Amino acid sequence: MRVYVPLTLPGLAAAHKAGEIGPGPLTAYAVTPGLREWYVSDDIEELEYAALNRAASASLRLIAGNPDAARRRVVVAVDVPDGAAVADPDRSLDSSSLGEVRIASSVALTAAAAVHVDADDAEKDVTAAAAALGAADLGDDDAQFTVDGAEDHELLWFGIQEIPNLIG
Repeated sequence: MRVYVPLTLPGLAAAHKAGEIGPGPLTAYAVTPGLREWYVSDDIEELEYAALNRAASASLRLIAGNPDAARRRVVVAVDVPDGAAVADPDRSLDSSSLGEVRIASSVALTAAAAVHVDADDAEKDVTAAAAALGAADLGDDDAQFTVDGAEDHELLWFGIQEIPNLIG
């Protein structure tokens, strides 16, 4: 099963040094029944893109909580055995948890298929979005517009062998 683990650049550096993403439990995003129902599509590529975007939003939250982290969203696409990622059935209808899964233990970085990271030109919008996140959560439409500005940036794809250059 492909899951998308939200990180920050310092989190990616720590995972690279340790050889694993963890410790568990980890929060990740995947194509879950709730995400399928919400997205209303049978196209697996579209569904995986939706899960990736959910993870990118979670990465933004990690950035907002860490003032020292570089202002670039990071998502690691990882393949885990079926059953290793479990959705919480009690939160399946909660729109904030669509696609969210838990992985009980750390995941070897060798299981990563790719790393998705914002380009340098996204930093200004990601910085503004991280600062506006709290107000957006409270219903401020202008703040939500600012948060959505970060989502306008597509994450770039990198092979796992490129991690040293990303964290360099």
